[in-house]
Amino acid sequence: MVNVLNKAVRFDVATAAIKGGRDYQEDSLIANFPQGQETGFAVLADGMGGHLSGDVASAIVMSEVFGDIKRKEMSLDKQITDVSALLCSTAAAANACVAQYIDETPDSYGMGATLLACVIRGDDLYWVSVGDSPLFLFRDGELRQLNQDHSMAPQIDMMVKVGAMDPEVGRNHPDRNTLTSAIAGVEIAKIDCPDTPTTILPGDIILVASDGLQFLSNDAIADILQKTQDARSADITEALLSAINDLADPEQDNAAFSVIKLGARDQVNMPKPADATSALVQLRADLGHSPAAATENEEEIAADTVTEEPTEAREPIDIPTKRVIRLVTSQALSFDRPAVAAKEGAASAEKTNPQGGHGSWYRRQRSSND
Repeated sequence: MVNVLNKAVRFDVATAAIKGGRDYQEDSLIANFPQGQETGFAVLADGMGGHLSGDVASAIVMSEVFGDIKRKEMSLDKQITDVSALLCSTAAAANACVAQYIDETPDSYGMGATLLACVIRGDDLYWVSVGDSPLFLFRDGELRQLNQDHSMAPQIDMMVKVGAMDPEVGRNHPDRNTLTSAIAGVEIAKIDCPDTPTTILPGDIILVASDGLQFLSNDAIADILQKTQDARSADITEALLSAINDLADPEQDNAAFSVIKLGARDQVNMPKPADATSALVQLRADLGHSPAAATENEEEIAADTVTEEPTEAREPIDIPTKRVIRLVTSQALSFDRPAVAAKEGAASAEKTNPQGGHGSWYRRQRSSND
């Protein structure tokens, strides 16, 4: 008798990155979705600071977060790691690395990056985000952003909604892209890292993107996905890039994104634990070991199976300490004086504010290089 288990999600993934109207690329993106596994992940960082090493900041954040998740990949796949806690801890670790770089390279003071990392495990989607890089889910013809937008755009849109600001003024407001939180080597003002995952379904399309993709409206993105939803992810990526190019916007920001199409989960036959004895005997036979040795091992395994008494459930191993995240909705950060380096392995995103309450927003102008 065998157990039928879901083995893997069929991932169809493609990534793209363009400089747009900029002279350099400050977006860093990597995706890791091996076929045959239930777990895959993508990490994106959008650098800010322009000549203040925004490209370096995004590379540091992306590589640090990718490495932290990759080292836990096996335990993630075996479902013995708290994914949300792991993702939250990667944000603190990346922030500490940026702080260290700024401390060692004073000329880079003022640099920083957004962070968007998502993990898919089975039918669950987890993420951590800091900044304004959007995580989109397209399902049944509708596009929605899953993560929070840590920029001034939501506040400006609310002012428009309640009639306090003209819609045209809101759309072109110079502070729309001003960040209210970033990975910059100082206190992380806001982190979006839900404990409860979002359930994903076969046919869903997930977009992990920098804000450069949002030179296209959400309606335009949804229309493209609607028309290409049955195509390969590479074709969807090409359609999005073509739409951006058709805008011919001289102020087009860097744009990087990953298109993740989810197929049906495959079903495979897996042997029951009781079949382990015969599997070992067969393996030894294949390797040329004597039947007598195989019999001895078989007897040992059988004895262990019979005499083993039920034990209390073991605590899951390799689980990072859960961090309590406080969303600071009005805190401002400043670059008026050197940042205090974040401590490695911080158990929380919160620490003493080195600015002492004085500060300005992380300003990102689309009309000039970050």
